[in-house]
Amino acid sequence: MSRPSAPPAPPVSRAGEFTLWGEVARPSRLTVADLRTGWEQHRAEVVFDCATAGPQHHTFEGPLLREVLGRVRPDFDSARRKERSRFLLAVSGGDGHHTVLSWAEIDADFGNAPVLLATRMDDTDLEAAGTQLVVPSDRCGARYVSAVTGIWIGTCRVPVSV
Repeated sequence: MSRPSAPPAPPVSRAGEFTLWGEVARPSRLTVADLRTGWEQHRAEVVFDCATAGPQHHTFEGPLLREVLGRVRPDFDSARRKERSRFLLAVSGGDGHHTVLSWAEIDADFGNAPVLLATRMDDTDLEAAGTQLVVPSDRCGARYVSAVTGIWIGTCRVPVSV
């Protein structure tokens, strides 16, 4: 049985900078400052249960992930819902942590989750630390990715059985 190929490693970025690439029309590099000035900022007060430290309370601010990704123009016909639902997002962080989301989770026609690329955490700017992926609906913080270095956008390829 063949396995789906993993996304390539993100291109090397400078501190606080991350890359958007994959099956997109306009790959881009952005910084926290770009996120703060280029998009509407949303606020999310979250509580997530950390396995090692217990409940964590934080306030995050930043643009919605789906709005930022709209600028790189993923390679799908936006009018075709089934086509959009095949896309995945692989998010990598500076500490080696990574996670996967589906496009349908953030799409307004599906899950409409208000996932953020945070520019501020607890009233502190994240320029030096880098942006953070924030999934407010998650009960645990495993999909919160600090110091995002890259976001790969691409289609889910189903393995072919032999």
